[in-house]
Amino acid sequence: MAAKVDGRLEWVSGLRFIAQAGSGHSAILDSGMEAAGPTPMELLLLGLAGCTAMDVVSILTKMREPLEGVEVTVAGERAESHPKRYTAVELVFRLRGRGLSREKVERALELSRSTYCSVGATLRPDLPITHRIELVEPEPVGA
Repeated sequence: MAAKVDGRLEWVSGLRFIAQAGSGHSAILDSGMEAAGPTPMELLLLGLAGCTAMDVVSILTKMREPLEGVEVTVAGERAESHPKRYTAVELVFRLRGRGLSREKVERALELSRSTYCSVGATLRPDLPITHRIELVEPEPVGA
C-alpha cells in the first residue's frame, strides 16, 4: 500500500489559515501586507530547499565529509499571468567545512536531484531547477 500524507487547513481570517500536517505539526499560511506567515508559494520553495538540503547533509555525512555548516537560499521566478506558477528555481548551497570535496558535494546534489528529493521529483520536468555551490573554508582557530 502506498504511503499516505495528509493535513488540514482551518481559516482564521482574511487570507490567514492554520495548517496542520498529519504529523501534528502546525504552521500559519498567510498572504497580504500584514501576513503572519509564509504564502503557499513561499512554502513550496522552502519545501524544495529543505528536501534537497536534508538529502545533501545525509549523503555527505555518509561520505564522511567534514561538514560544519549548510545554508541554502532559494529563489523562484514566477509567470506574470495567472496562475503565476514558478517558471524557474535556483538553489544556492553554501557549505562550510575544512577540506570539503566539491566533487562529493556535486555528487550529493545529483543524487538528491535524480533519486531522493520527492519535492523536486514532484515539480519536474515542468520546472527548471538549478543548483549553485559555494564552498567556504572555516577560519583557522585563533585567527
